[in-house]
Amino acid sequence: MERVSRSALFCSVLVALFWTSYAQNCNSSTFANNKQYSACSDLSVLSSSIHWTYDPSTNTVDLAFRKTGTSSTQWVAWALNPSGRRMAGSQCLVAHQNSTGTHAYTSPIAATGAPQLQQGRLSFEVPSINATFSGSVMTIYATLQLTNDLLSTNQVWQEGPMNGNSPGMHPMATANTASTGLIDFRTGETTATGGSDFNARLRRRNTHGVLNAVSWGILMPIGAMMARYLKVFKSANPAWFYIHVTCQCSAYVIGVAGWVTGIKLGNDNPITISEIHRNVGITLFALGTLQVFALLLRPKPDHKYRFYWNIYHHLTGYTVIGLSIYNVLEGLRILDPVDDWWWAYVGTLIGLGSLSALLEAVTWIVVIKRKKESREKLPHSMNGVNGHGHGAL
Repeated sequence: MERVSRSALFCSVLVALFWTSYAQNCNSSTFANNKQYSACSDLSVLSSSIHWTYDPSTNTVDLAFRKTGTSSTQWVAWALNPSGRRMAGSQCLVAHQNSTGTHAYTSPIAATGAPQLQQGRLSFEVPSINATFSGSVMTIYATLQLTNDLLSTNQVWQEGPMNGNSPGMHPMATANTASTGLIDFRTGETTATGGSDFNARLRRRNTHGVLNAVSWGILMPIGAMMARYLKVFKSANPAWFYIHVTCQCSAYVIGVAGWVTGIKLGNDNPITISEIHRNVGITLFALGTLQVFALLLRPKPDHKYRFYWNIYHHLTGYTVIGLSIYNVLEGLRILDPVDDWWWAYVGTLIGLGSLSALLEAVTWIVVIKRKKESREKLPHSMNGVNGHGHGAL
């Protein structure tokens, strides 16, 4: 009897574990009007699942996106994004509660700027869309009319708080930043691309951003400031030159490392990289390399070509600084970090700009004073006047 009781207990545990696992599987989900789908997948994060039936004769997908653990003060969204595994550029299905009940609509997100879940038409047809909210489960139902290139593409899903009647910014927790994957409506296969793979890509992007912000965006302007303002003071000569060269060479070396990581990121996923950001980065690398080689060809101060070399050196240098600042800001827009990073760099630029304005005023005062003293020390005879104050005969 004891052995039978133990066996019965063991079987009961196995049955309980089976049903628990089954209950968490997408196949156990039920839908309004007992609707059935031919394929489904439990998504990797945010307690979500996607269910669909694909009709190859019409290239239509009848789907349901199910999000558990939500509330009436949250919005949920599911999207296809052929341009990358991110919110920017996504073609979204959105649902949330409002004063009239559950509201579902389509929302195309622009490829640039902060995501705005405003209602609008998608790049493909959505003949029908509606949603239900029951308990803590929000389900979006939709029919998609897809082109062949969208039958296997990136999918993105998300949740966030409501700000009154409008969707607010979603959290930046790990689950929210890892809610991406691949979906193939024809084969029924899905692949999670979040988690460790997503975090690895994010680290590479952050490394690329930090290297370029520090090198091209900060060290390069500081090096130019050293050359422009320190050399006015005689006590800083020739120290200003070595400081200038050290800053610019360090910026170039770090910048090359940042440029290489950018090339790697572009090769891994070329669709997600801005063409403008890439082209400006290549231009910066080329101009920076020319500046480094120009140091080896720098004529002596009294050489007849030194004047033209100075024009080239200053023009190229200031062009590099301007493009560097622009590209760092463009990179921050692409990374879409929290506002603290944006304002940290903008604050650094404001600080450097304010310091430059102050040093500009100080150095002009020094130069004007020095010229005035030089004129006062000139011999009277050099002005065409003899010692008695009369013109020479």
